Amino acid sequence: MTRQGVIAPVEMANTAPTNVLVVGVGGQGVIMISKAVARLCQENGLEVKQSEVHGMAKRGGSVFSHIRFGQEVKSPLIPQGEADILLAMEWAEGLRWLPYLNPERGIFIADTQRIVPPFSCRDRNRGAESGYVNTSVQELVEKVPNAFAMDATSVATELGNARAANTVLLGALSTALEFSQEEWHRVIAEAVPPKTVGVNKEAFVKGRHWVESGETATDFSSDNVISLKEPRESRLEITQAWCKGCDICVKMCPERCLQLDQHQIVQLIDEKRCTGCRLCEWLCPDFAISVEAK
Repeated sequence: MTRQGVIAPVEMANTAPTNVLVVGVGGQGVIMISKAVARLCQENGLEVKQSEVHGMAKRGGSVFSHIRFGQEVKSPLIPQGEADILLAMEWAEGLRWLPYLNPERGIFIADTQRIVPPFSCRDRNRGAESGYVNTSVQELVEKVPNAFAMDATSVATELGNARAANTVLLGALSTALEFSQEEWHRVIAEAVPPKTVGVNKEAFVKGRHWVESGETATDFSSDNVISLKEPRESRLEITQAWCKGCDICVKMCPERCLQLDQHQIVQLIDEKRCTGCRLCEWLCPDFAISVEAK
């Protein structure tokens, strides 16, 4: 692949608005990123319009946010084919929204994380065939002139907080907008919980340096691809301190192997019946459940 790795900043001085489209699934921090970008633009005297759709409190549902800013912005929605930047926190969502990217000058930035929803499976067991899109990183970067695909989830995990993957991608995005790194650090500190400011700033720097170093693509990592094609035994772990007793996982469990205890905390009542379908994990709004292969 022969391509200049560094992102050329978008010309924000143009009379036409700059269009940034942020997409992903519930629980990835799409809204936090879009609000940080919008706030920074407002503080620099730009007119900003933002429109977002998010899947209630459920993780795994499609989430997207349109951000338009400039000297004058009349509509909050980005027309198809006019997004200057498409930032995708999940691989399939990025591919779904590709028609909105400007085919000539648009910049595509994506995490190579692939979240395979249980609903895409032919059945609930781990031997099920998945209906997830099979487009590879190489196929994507050959199709899109300005494509940058990175393993942001693994970068954030190495920093000690996988939830900071969105901030890693924000760091990559920042190289395309003409704001200083100090300004970005300030809006990040205002947007994230106080205890996570440090790790999010580190994640931002990692993402920014990844692009500035001339990288363009990192292939899929086995650590952040959820494979449903090989039957494996699973272990379900529950972080009781995070469970609020919403009952979503209990009601949605296909095998009825979860229930709330006397303190309204979810518990696994029959490990043998659990197929490892991950439905509870992806629907939990508070990250209280994780399903791992043994």
